[in-house]
Amino acid sequence: MAVAGTAEHGPLAGVRVVELAGIGPGPFAGMLLADLGADVVRVDRPSGVGLAINPEYDVTNRNKRSVIVDLKSPGGADRVLDLVERADILIEGFRPGVAERLGVGPETCHARNPKLVYGRMTGWGQEGPLAQRAGHDIAYIALTGTLGMIGDPDEPPAVPANLVGDYAGGSLYLVVGVLAALHHARATGTGQVVDAAIVDGAAHLASMIHGMLAAGGWQDRRGANLLDGGCPYYGTYETADGQYMAVGALERQFYEEFVDLLGIKDEAPAHKDVSRWGELRETVAARFRTRTRDEWTAVFEGSDACVAPVLSLREAPHHPHLAARGTFTDHGGITQPAPVPRFSATRTSVRGGPAQPGADTADVARDWDLPDLLKGSPE
Repeated sequence: MAVAGTAEHGPLAGVRVVELAGIGPGPFAGMLLADLGADVVRVDRPSGVGLAINPEYDVTNRNKRSVIVDLKSPGGADRVLDLVERADILIEGFRPGVAERLGVGPETCHARNPKLVYGRMTGWGQEGPLAQRAGHDIAYIALTGTLGMIGDPDEPPAVPANLVGDYAGGSLYLVVGVLAALHHARATGTGQVVDAAIVDGAAHLASMIHGMLAAGGWQDRRGANLLDGGCPYYGTYETADGQYMAVGALERQFYEEFVDLLGIKDEAPAHKDVSRWGELRETVAARFRTRTRDEWTAVFEGSDACVAPVLSLREAPHHPHLAARGTFTDHGGITQPAPVPRFSATRTSVRGGPAQPGADTADVARDWDLPDLLKGSPE
C-alpha cells in the first residue's frame, strides 16, 4: 500500500509540513495542504485534543500522517525540532507564548531551519488586549461585525456554524499566508512567521461590504440590504412541504425571468422599486407556499432565474450537478467533499483516510530520515 504522505500527487508534492495537533482551523489548514499534495505530518499529543471526534471520522486529518510526541516530556521538543529541520512549513494553534514555553517557538525553530515558514493560527492574534483570552468562532466573528450582518432583523443574529470564522477567516488565510511565505523563502532563503488571526480574516472577508457602507450603499443593520436577506429577490422562502428555496435574482434580466416563472409577473413591482420590497416579499412568500420544494425545483430547472432548492448535508452529494462534477467523494465509507480547487496537470484526490494518532511513526522516521523519532514513541 502506498504511503499517503509520500505520493507524488498534487502541486505541493515534495513540500513537507509539520502540524502541531489542535482543533478547528489548524487541522483544516493542514488538510488543505495535504489535499494539494504536501507531506503533512501531524504531531499528536498522547492525551489527544479537546472537542475531537472519533479519529476514524475526522476527515480534516485525511491525506496526512501522524506521530505522537509528548512536548512536555524530556526530549519531546527535540523530536519536533528534528522534524522542523527537515520541514518547509510548521503550523501551530496554541495561545501566544505556549509554543515558546514548550521549546518549539519561532526563534528556536528558525535556529534549526532558517528557511522554515512558521504558521500561527489563533482567534485573536499574537498581540492585542484579547490575545491571551480563550475564544471560539462565534466570538471572533461577533467582534468583527460579521455576525451582526447575518440573520433576520427581528431575531438574534444567525450562527453560520463555524464556517465564516474558523475556516474562511482562519484556515484559508493561513494557507494563503504560508504558501506566499514559502514562495518568498524559496526565493530568498529566509523563512518568516505568519500570524493568521481569525478576527483579521473575518474582517477582511467583509471588505466589499465596508466599501459599500462608506459609499452609502449599505445600511449598518441586518435585513436591510441587497445581499443580507433584506432584498426580497435575494433570500430564502418556505415551500408547501416545509422545505426551502433560495432566490438570487439580482440582475434585472434574472429578476424578470424569476417573477415570470414564479407566476407573479403581473403583480411584481419594478426591479429597483425598493419602496415595495415589503409587498413583494409577501407576494413571493405566499406563492412559494403553494407548491413543494421539488415542484418548484422542476419549475426553475434550466432557467436563469437564479433559484435553487436548499438541500441538506445528506442530500447535497446526490444533486445531479454535484454528482456529475464529483464535488463529493466516498473514501473509507465516509462521504466527504473532494479536494479543491482542481488542477489540469497535478491532479488531487483523497489518497488516505484520517490519520490515526501515532500510526505512522515508523514510516515518517524512515521517510524523513529520523530514527530518533522512534525513541519514546508509544508501543
